[in-house]
Amino acid sequence: MRHRTLTFAGLLLVSLFVVLGCGGSGAAAFAHIVFATQRDGNSEIYVSGVNGSNPTNLTNNVAVDSNPAWSPDGKMIAFDTNRDTDYEIYVMNADGSNPTNLTNNVAFDREPAWSPDGTKIAFTSNRVTTTQIWVMNADGSNPVQLTSTGSNTSPTWSPDGTKIAFVSDRDAGNNEVYTMNADGTNQTNISNNAASDLNPAWSPDGTQIAFMTNRDGNFEVYVMGTDGSNPVDLTNNVANDSDPAWRPDGAMLAFTTNRDANSEVYTMSVLGSNQVNVTNNSSTDDFADWGP
Repeated sequence: MRHRTLTFAGLLLVSLFVVLGCGGSGAAAFAHIVFATQRDGNSEIYVSGVNGSNPTNLTNNVAVDSNPAWSPDGKMIAFDTNRDTDYEIYVMNADGSNPTNLTNNVAFDREPAWSPDGTKIAFTSNRVTTTQIWVMNADGSNPVQLTSTGSNTSPTWSPDGTKIAFVSDRDAGNNEVYTMNADGTNQTNISNNAASDLNPAWSPDGTQIAFMTNRDGNFEVYVMGTDGSNPVDLTNNVANDSDPAWRPDGAMLAFTTNRDANSEVYTMSVLGSNQVNVTNNSSTDDFADWGP
């Protein structure tokens, strides 16, 4: 987001999303979002139109289901859940059918992030005591630890699949945004700020990283270059704004905010304009991801 040098030609019109099966067949591109909500008394994964239409519970489970991530082809949604007592990474079809445990580990496995080609999933796990970034094949096989210093969370892939951005507290306990190669090499602090910088999201064109930071006293959604240059506040609101997620064409972002006295999912343009409440519910709605 930062430089905002991207030229966005012909933005697609948003239409209502109707859940018709795996991948949302028949829906216009980018017309739906998936998010976590507590409107049923516990955290569930819902899908709705980008204007909040037709909210549909996909998980329908008494456990906590959170952190949804849409697969690049739109056919699957990864999420984390404690339905097996500890937190595991699950995948399900985009209509909520066939939920499958990928991690099957006694540790807490959370925050799934698909690689751009859909063949791998990065995630966080405390299976080595501290929380670290791991990567596995999309079927759950061959889990590999990528980080080891400090506590590391919130992985997000670059669009070419060669790098991963993440959050680390290895710098005297301060949360910073780091990048590394997809094999875990060349781990580099790019935010370098005394504030807490969290929840990075790599732009679809590969030139920017959105993140949340409290460097202005409250949490705002910022963008910066992939080297940390030119940080820009997009939300500019006295409330706390967090959890940015790019639309797949890079033209808009979804984010979470408590400006309405509870957590809601909003969308905005890449310049921070036209901030619109999508979920409009008295419960907690957060952790949105945009459908392909």
